[in-house]
Amino acid sequence: MKGIESRKDDHIRISLEHDVASSKNYWDDVKLVHEALPEVDFDDIDCSTTFLGCRLSCPIIVTAITGGFPKAETINKNLAIACMNLGIGLGVGSQRAALEGGDDRSYTIIKEYDVPLKIGNIGAPQLIRQKNKRALTEEDAQKAIEMIDADVLAIHLNFLQEMAQPEGDVCSAGCYDAIRSLARDLPVIIKETGAGISRDTALRLKGIGVRALDISGVSGTSFSKVESFRSDDLDKTDSAEIGRVFGEWGIPAPISVISANVGLPIIASGGIMNGLHAATSITMGAKCAGSARAILKYAMESPEATERYLRIMIREFKTTMFLTGSKNLKELSEKRFILTGAVREWASYLEE
Repeated sequence: MKGIESRKDDHIRISLEHDVASSKNYWDDVKLVHEALPEVDFDDIDCSTTFLGCRLSCPIIVTAITGGFPKAETINKNLAIACMNLGIGLGVGSQRAALEGGDDRSYTIIKEYDVPLKIGNIGAPQLIRQKNKRALTEEDAQKAIEMIDADVLAIHLNFLQEMAQPEGDVCSAGCYDAIRSLARDLPVIIKETGAGISRDTALRLKGIGVRALDISGVSGTSFSKVESFRSDDLDKTDSAEIGRVFGEWGIPAPISVISANVGLPIIASGGIMNGLHAATSITMGAKCAGSARAILKYAMESPEATERYLRIMIREFKTTMFLTGSKNLKELSEKRFILTGAVREWASYLEE
């Protein structure tokens, strides 16, 4: 268990000490059209929404950051207080450590706060047998939900990260059936972890009971790069090289929002660094926007610092609505967006 705790501690440390972001934030290639005569009062703008049956003051979710080691309790507590005060959603990092006998306090702390949307988290690779490791069961998944009083459970797809991790779980045959089995009885969403979800994958997931997709595309943290730095520290040359070579691998987040829009609600994440990015994702078809790396350093400081940063993000979101003449999210979702640069190039291939 110490191995998992140490790995999670490493992930946070490396994310703060090294440049592990995508070399390009693709959200900057998506432009909205300015409305010079908005005809709406800023204070009358309504950015509230209902997502998966939960009422949010703004369609912003702090997506999975961490859990499972001592420092994570403070991070998740600070996040929970801020999200409760602001009325936005919160997801936790992988709960595998607690399910395998580790301390669960860094997760259960969230139960003490009235966050309007709580998202649990387990990994798809752990739903099947990996070498000498047992597969997580439906009972484990139910425990993960109960651990934080989760409204839904995210099953994360992190096979790129697993390949770049020295001790990674690299078997995947059977994951789809395992997800389908869990989704029959439990409120399940699917979450990528930085490489995006394609249309084909989204179509495969549609209709098996999955309630939403968190596309988490290229633009934000590259866990391939995170694992590369970690492998360097561990003197694991092969894994380090895999992490470097595939550091930019995946589908740009804005493209994934478009391509994975198959009728399931979408959380747009991966490189959402401000409220403009978040609002832009809504115009592109997302139901909510998710952010993690942008908030981490504030979450390590205090609930007040976390809330202050998130308040700015929400104001940026509403400012985007104001400058596009959008009184509510329905109107925002109907605004034009313009693709430029690399995102436009990607989009041209989707149209072929």
